[in-house]
Amino acid sequence: MSSEDVVARLDKLEERVEKLERQFVGESTPNLQRVRKQSAKEFLLTKSLKSEVQRALALAYFLEREEGLTAFNVADLEAAFRSAREKLPRNMNDVVNKNVAHGYLMEMKEKKDSKKAWQLTSTGERFVESGMG
Repeated sequence: MSSEDVVARLDKLEERVEKLERQFVGESTPNLQRVRKQSAKEFLLTKSLKSEVQRALALAYFLEREEGLTAFNVADLEAAFRSAREKLPRNMNDVVNKNVAHGYLMEMKEKKDSKKAWQLTSTGERFVESGMG
C-alpha cells in the first residue's frame, strides 16, 4: 500500500467519522458531550449537611442554579424537599428565617404567587459552593 493510498483511506475514514458525529449530535451542536441534569437528591449528596437549615439552603441554591428560579417561596422549597425525598421541616418559615439571619438568604421585595419570596445572597452561594462543611 502506497502512501497516497494510506492518505486517501484516512481521508475517507475522516469523512465517515464526521458524518457519524453530525448524525449523533446534529451539526448545530459543537459539543459531543450531553450532560444529564442533576437531581435534587444527587445535589444534596455532594454536600456535608448538618441540619435542616443547611438542607434548606442547599435546596435553595439548587432551585436557583439547577432549576433556574430567580426567586423561590415556601412552596418551591417544600417541592424541592419532596423531590429530594427529604423530610419536610416542621416550620419552613423558621428555617428560612434562620438562613436570613445568617446572611445566606434575603427577602425579595416582590412576592411570588402571592407569597413571600427569597433569593440567595453571595454569602449563601459561597457557603454552599464551599461544601457547607
